[in-house]
Amino acid sequence: MTDKPTVLFVCVHNAGRSQMAAGYLQALAGDRIEVLSAGSEPKESINPAAVAVMTEAGIDIAGRTPKLLTVDAVRESDVVITMGCGDACPIFPGKRYEDWVLDDPADQDVATVRRIRDEIRIRVENLIAQLVPSEA
Repeated sequence: MTDKPTVLFVCVHNAGRSQMAAGYLQALAGDRIEVLSAGSEPKESINPAAVAVMTEAGIDIAGRTPKLLTVDAVRESDVVITMGCGDACPIFPGKRYEDWVLDDPADQDVATVRRIRDEIRIRVENLIAQLVPSEA
């Protein structure tokens, strides 16, 4: 891993879970971690419920666009976190892979999307603690 680790969040549509995770990681880690997100079958736009619940948390993801997962994005990353994309992610030796089992926020009510958001925040906070130990 480099001095500044790169984390790639991947879900199928890159419209909900991976965008919320990327938003939290950027907001909470600042410039200490490079953040990427992508989808194996990206949608045209981000899930409006995901945008709404992240806005409630003070994080604006409205201007983001879902991106197609590429081999280069995986190659550039130190940590690849998948969220329901199955075998769509290429595997490279030496990378750290995690699969976060989270409900898909697509077509869910706002209360459910909030619960998913809150679970993502906890996981992102734990990830930051692992990748960038606090300077005591």
